[in-house]
Amino acid sequence: MPCEPTATHIMSTSTVIPSTNSTLPNLKLSTSDLPMLSCHYIQKGNLFSHPQEPISNIIVHLQESLSTTLSHFPPLAGRLITDSNGYVYITCNDSGAQFVHADAKHLSVNDVMSPTHVPDIVKGFFTFDRMVSYEGHFNPLLAVQVTELSDGLFVGFSVNHAVVDGTSLWNFINTFAEVSKGVKVITKSPCFARDSVLISPAVLKVPAGGPKVTFDEHAPLSERVFSFSREAILKLKDRTNNKKKFNRFNGNGEINAVEVMGKESHDPIKLSDEKVTALIGNWIRNAVVSTKEISPEISSFQSLSALLWRAVTRARKFPSSKMTTFRMAVNCRHRLEPKLEPLYFGNAIQSIPTYASAGDVLSHDLKWCAEQLNKNVLSHDDMMVRRGVYNWEQDPKTFPLGNFDGAMLTMGSSPRFPMFDNDFGWGKPVAIRSGKANKFDGKISAFPGREGGGSVDLEVVLSPETMAELEMDAEFMQYVTGKC
Repeated sequence: MPCEPTATHIMSTSTVIPSTNSTLPNLKLSTSDLPMLSCHYIQKGNLFSHPQEPISNIIVHLQESLSTTLSHFPPLAGRLITDSNGYVYITCNDSGAQFVHADAKHLSVNDVMSPTHVPDIVKGFFTFDRMVSYEGHFNPLLAVQVTELSDGLFVGFSVNHAVVDGTSLWNFINTFAEVSKGVKVITKSPCFARDSVLISPAVLKVPAGGPKVTFDEHAPLSERVFSFSREAILKLKDRTNNKKKFNRFNGNGEINAVEVMGKESHDPIKLSDEKVTALIGNWIRNAVVSTKEISPEISSFQSLSALLWRAVTRARKFPSSKMTTFRMAVNCRHRLEPKLEPLYFGNAIQSIPTYASAGDVLSHDLKWCAEQLNKNVLSHDDMMVRRGVYNWEQDPKTFPLGNFDGAMLTMGSSPRFPMFDNDFGWGKPVAIRSGKANKFDGKISAFPGREGGGSVDLEVVLSPETMAELEMDAEFMQYVTGKC
């Protein structure tokens, strides 16, 4: 249930330019960048407990640190340009990024974190509200907003989605934090190369007035962050992989047979040393099979995605014949041959849809759903990335983001992104939150959990009626830890 919005007050707005002039040439947008021109600017931010430093000092320090950081990331201080042939570039012209200081001291850290549903007040912590990335021709590509709370700070980033994906965004934010904390030599320099198959001669035809978002920005939505502990994630992964439990000897020559030889038992079995040796030897021999016979392990994230797919499909109450779609963004940097640099700057993602009827999603078990996702991810190799580029070149267009048939889920972001590795000098964040950007019924974002160790937070956006059903779904909620 959404909270009543409470406005933030803008104290100041300024432009921060890089501390050194850029020497980068214009960077051509790729087949992964161009589709994002119709998407909103990415809006992600960190919530911090209040530093002891006066806010005036913090603002000046962050502006200086941002200036230094932009010298390592010149594209974020540039603008988009389109040449006479229709090609779109980032011109690294040192025009600068926007820096906003906002006041919301009537709010506390607890006001942001404690409600079960993400309160609307969070949306005021970001600049460039619902700005489409094509507008980067006329506006900064980056805005940083520092919002002062009664007992904390929120540092919100609004970044052009045709310029960065999640990998590039969080490398910039991590570097900004490093610089702010006093690091003189940054640890992860971005790579600005533009020499891969992603750079195409195809031209994107842009409609008059620029591209528009492809979903209803004003549809009623409910938003909640569901947390999953490391223990819950491991339990879920074991379930999807049908892992057998093999207990150790209990010291009395007994071994607990728990799913040994395919059946469950919790009763200790008294075995002779010879029988124990034979049993284990037989188990090892049976385990040593050709790699072709070994099913690839389903990841924790695929297991969690499958759990959500099933639960939302139940909540939406579809007939069994209704086709559903689970769409995941995959990082192509390591999938291409030759591989892109891990810190290649820009978008290097493709979207993988997995289709299944509602009947199949719900009549099969969780493992089946996870296997469908797993097969798609594993098969997306160099050939598939290149096929995606080729297909786009045959019909260049922006990405159709949304839930067009009411039966789609779109997973974005990643729990592998280092979202909590941001200590600007006053400690690590206590939470991750996002703004209004690119939100529609069925949009999911995955964050690492605050406790680390493989814990995961899912930011789930659904229609209010679907969210109400999801919150009563026993299979899903048994894995949820806490309320936010």
